Amino acid sequence: MAAKTVQFELSRVVQGKGKCRLGILKAPGKTGHHCMDTPGCLLYSHLGTVPHLTQDTLHTIKNLPCVTQVTLSAIAEHQEVLDEFKDGFRKFAGLHDTFLYCSLHDPAAPCPTGYTTNKTVSVWGSGGRIELTVAKFMALLKTVQPDWYQAMADGETWQNNTSRKRVRKSVDRSLAHLDECLLVHQNSPELEGVAVFGVVEGGDILEERVRSARETAKRPVAGFCLDGLQTGSMDQALRTELVSAVNTELPEDKPRLLQGVGRPDEVLACVEAGVDLFEGFFPFQVTERGCALCFNYNICLDPERTVLAQDEVETPLIQNGEDNLEDQTQRTTFELNLKDKRFGDDFGPLVEGCGCYCCRNHQRAYVHHLLVTNELLAGVLLMIHNTVHYQGFFSAVRDALAKDQLDVLKRQVLGEKGAQTATKE
Repeated sequence: MAAKTVQFELSRVVQGKGKCRLGILKAPGKTGHHCMDTPGCLLYSHLGTVPHLTQDTLHTIKNLPCVTQVTLSAIAEHQEVLDEFKDGFRKFAGLHDTFLYCSLHDPAAPCPTGYTTNKTVSVWGSGGRIELTVAKFMALLKTVQPDWYQAMADGETWQNNTSRKRVRKSVDRSLAHLDECLLVHQNSPELEGVAVFGVVEGGDILEERVRSARETAKRPVAGFCLDGLQTGSMDQALRTELVSAVNTELPEDKPRLLQGVGRPDEVLACVEAGVDLFEGFFPFQVTERGCALCFNYNICLDPERTVLAQDEVETPLIQNGEDNLEDQTQRTTFELNLKDKRFGDDFGPLVEGCGCYCCRNHQRAYVHHLLVTNELLAGVLLMIHNTVHYQGFFSAVRDALAKDQLDVLKRQVLGEKGAQTATKE
């Protein structure tokens, strides 16, 4: 098999309530050498573009992730154009200094269930459903020419009422798909040097999760995608239990990417359970709601300031286990609804002390005005701020782990009550 491009160096394992990991993802991709500190999140994109932002605007933001996520659900309907172009998706989309990761589904878009067979999975683009066999899946990847991709898998078992038989079938199908993908990969010169991540399935059944992890770990993969654990699929306590059990079965020298989880409270719990990488779609969801991320992650802040900041947000946090996939459109206590009338005469920055372009140059009242008048600039400014704020949060997670202060960070992000709840889980 071709040499893997993804290399993972584990620099520290923090033992405690969980098994937190600090590491470096090294990615000698086709456009140069990239390094990404973990825990971290990928750069979310739609067809290679971060929503609301041009490439020039995007790169005014410092310390962006070096890994950009694109999805086959968006690319599949453009395969003929890419085949004719011949030079791969990176050049087609005008991407340059980035490492390209290709996933099956868009984490920010709904994915209807009930369309999987023994031989196919379905993805959903703007034109509707596209059915993929392993042969078509791999042909698409040869056209895209990513640096790293997720193997095809049957991930339709996240719903609470999924039977044990269906979950078992999902694990078997996913392993069969992985074996087929690896076989095609080995015989494809176009994919030489491209890394494959195996997908761990198993729904909410511990035994199937463990079996999927053990069997996937036996295959020559560069890392692992933990699927079916997304927001809305289960409560956080069960997710943490399953993630911890899965990670115990996986080799320590390979990265673990958790799909579909982006809320800061859930990220912290999953970092404690040993997750290294997350998808970066949460800032986009917040932007689409007309909101700005506004939560403290500075472990040097005093407690009184933290309480005052928490009191600014009026919408109660969705409790674990109460939400579903449709409820991902609801606001959380990590964001401010700038459409609210009370911000119409608020001339402060979105977040006091934030160094992003929006907070340095504009006020809450201006962004409120842009939102209520449906100006496109609102999305641009919010996406800049939300991207900077979210990346700052992940930087704070790494700093807290390095200083053995994760509990302090949890109190800052979640508040005292939230930190105690997370501790019990």
